[in-house]
Formats: sequence, C-alpha cells, structure tokens
Amino acid sequence: MKTQIARIKIFFVFLLLGFTFTSCVVVHHPPRVVVVKEKRFPPGQAKKIYGGSARDYAPGQRKK
Repeated sequence: MKTQIARIKIFFVFLLLGFTFTSCVVVHHPPRVVVVKEKRFPPGQAKKIYGGSARDYAPGQRKK
C-alpha cells in the first residue's frame, strides 16, 4: 500500500514538473520600426539659413 502511494506521489510530482516546463514558452515579437520622415525646409528658408539661391534647394530645380 505504501509503495502505491509513493508511486502516485512521484507521478504527480512529474506531472507538476511537466506542466511547469511546458508553461515556460518564450514568444519573441519583432521590434517595431518607427519611420520618421525627414522634415525639410522650404526652399526660401534653406536659402536664408545656408545662403545661395532658393533654386539650389528646391526639388527638381537642381543644376545639371
């Protein structure tokens, strides 16, 4: 009778350990990537800050 109780206790210990180890699942989430757009100055403001012509700072107006 004592051996049967001991076997049941051992069974429940292993069952408890099994549940403990299966609950240790790690889920990795990919990091969020935040895209920050570069804020550009209007051509006139860039001319005031850096000098030169506003045409130099306007898109599509570059010298070739």
